[in-house]
Amino acid sequence: MDWIEDVKKKVKRKNKILFSKDSEYLQDLVWLINQQNRQILVLWALDFAEEIVKKLEIKYPNENRPRNALEATKLWASGKIKIPIAKREILSCHAFAKEISNQEDIALCHAVGQACSVVHTSGHAIGLPIYELTSIVYKLGVENCADSVEKRKQEYIERLIYWKDNYQNYTGEWAS
Repeated sequence: MDWIEDVKKKVKRKNKILFSKDSEYLQDLVWLINQQNRQILVLWALDFAEEIVKKLEIKYPNENRPRNALEATKLWASGKIKIPIAKREILSCHAFAKEISNQEDIALCHAVGQACSVVHTSGHAIGLPIYELTSIVYKLGVENCADSVEKRKQEYIERLIYWKDNYQNYTGEWAS
């Protein structure tokens, strides 16, 4: 099934999330994600989370929960804070999503939360594209999103390959 038709069906059913880990369209990305170690996935996810947080900061300049989640996650990944502190910040980012009404931005907040949660478990990695691609559809509409969704998916793949080939060059600290 064509992914746009699948998304149209989800929109018609009023689903809030328009992609899933089982979406045929994402299976190559799911496979690639499943081949990586956690450090690669953390670097990849936090790269994209940084971009998304910057978008949210432009729209919500007085809102710091997405940034706090990202910064706490970086500290957690480096072993400087423990999981309960980072988890609280990640949940706070998800809570912000419940306080706003813009579907695009709600999905972006959840994308940040999923990206940050990759430090805890790799299973959250696919959540980043699921939510961010959903946000693109909300922003552009189903009829106008194909090029942007396909471009972003390709960026996920390319950056994942980049980190696979370069994660050993990362100069930051890792928790033991």
